[in-house]
Amino acid sequence: MIYVRPKKSLGQHFLHDRQIAERIVQSIGNNTKSLLEIGAGTGILTEFLLKKHIDFKTIEIDRESIRFLQNNFPDIKNKLIEGDFLKLNLHDIFNKPFGIIGNLPYNISSQIFFKILDEKNYIPEAVCMIQKEVAERIAEKPGSKTYGILSVLIQAFYDVEYLFTVHENAFTPPPKVKSAVIRLNRNSVLQLNCDETLFKKTVKATFNQRRKTIRNSLKLITGDKIITENRFLPQRPEMLGVSDFVELTNFVENLLNKH
Repeated sequence: MIYVRPKKSLGQHFLHDRQIAERIVQSIGNNTKSLLEIGAGTGILTEFLLKKHIDFKTIEIDRESIRFLQNNFPDIKNKLIEGDFLKLNLHDIFNKPFGIIGNLPYNISSQIFFKILDEKNYIPEAVCMIQKEVAERIAEKPGSKTYGILSVLIQAFYDVEYLFTVHENAFTPPPKVKSAVIRLNRNSVLQLNCDETLFKKTVKATFNQRRKTIRNSLKLITGDKIITENRFLPQRPEMLGVSDFVELTNFVENLLNKH
């Protein structure tokens, strides 16, 4: 019998609670017709996805898991991709919009969300289980200490719902922290009213020095240019919403364009 050993190097914590697995799969909206599962592991989500009769693919990097899945789920044969999601060209898998689902490895969950953002016009929905603290951060509103870079960048293009918390005992081995399931739904913003590359740079620069006022943290971008007055300068970044950061980005761009 093939058994999958959870590997610390891959951040593997296998979900074994079937009720939670079913609840995660049921959280995918009815409008999502194609789906990519990240990290099938031992196939607990995969099993419910197969029953759902949805057009889906699943990607797994662990050879032991791949052998297990092939052995236990014969119907997965043409749906299973061996590889690293972060290195994957998603357009090689689907030539149409698709959703994302998965129990994400904690150690690369932020990188996965950044990749989802890069493909935001092809990914209308994502249902992901991640570390509870990260889920709270992504869903948080301005004014909180947990509100940060991911909160702003994701909320710029997605509506975020914190769905439910998952106890450590639902996994093998149990992680040291609680988990949570969140759902991202693409909002109506096609593009921001600013330079999006500079927007990201501004958000990251201010939150990377979140104890400083925006006036001081912006010097990483503006260098020795004299920063003229702006209503956001005395504030700290956690007080600014997405639209505020758009306005701040335009202010920074005007400043950079001055001779």
